[in-house]
Amino acid sequence: MTPVSRTVTLLTILVLALVGLLATAGTASAVTQSSAESQLRAAGITWSSSGGCTTRSVSTCTSFEGLRQTSIDGAITLKRASGCALNITGGTEVGHASGTYSHYNGYKLDFTRTTCLTSWVHSTYSYQGLRSDGAPLYKAASGNLYADEGNHWDVTYFSCGC
Repeated sequence: MTPVSRTVTLLTILVLALVGLLATAGTASAVTQSSAESQLRAAGITWSSSGGCTTRSVSTCTSFEGLRQTSIDGAITLKRASGCALNITGGTEVGHASGTYSHYNGYKLDFTRTTCLTSWVHSTYSYQGLRSDGAPLYKAASGNLYADEGNHWDVTYFSCGC
């Protein structure tokens, strides 16, 4: 290999690596309430709250302010893969447990527990035992975690896969 062709090859690899990095960089970024609503609505995903609101600082609201793009993409992937109706009942609002991979930090969404979604999780993901709070825990091939909290699924999105 000549020095020129080696340089071209190295530059090509560098450019491809940068393009790949830029393509995935946006997935970790937080989005606005309106952006999240638009994307979820377009995918046919609904949301509700006991307070009928979206204010992040009110625990009875369901807020998407600060939700990570990866979490939105993961919810959309789940909807498409499972074919189940999805209704989000918990987002980034206060009132959830704290931690790095928390609701408030945009990593988690709560979904209404339906027969369709429960059957999908049980038949598609691997059972991991009980979470520290006693909730049965399932892990997707993507690494995302699904905890059955009784009346809803608490999902932690580490990637945009379901």
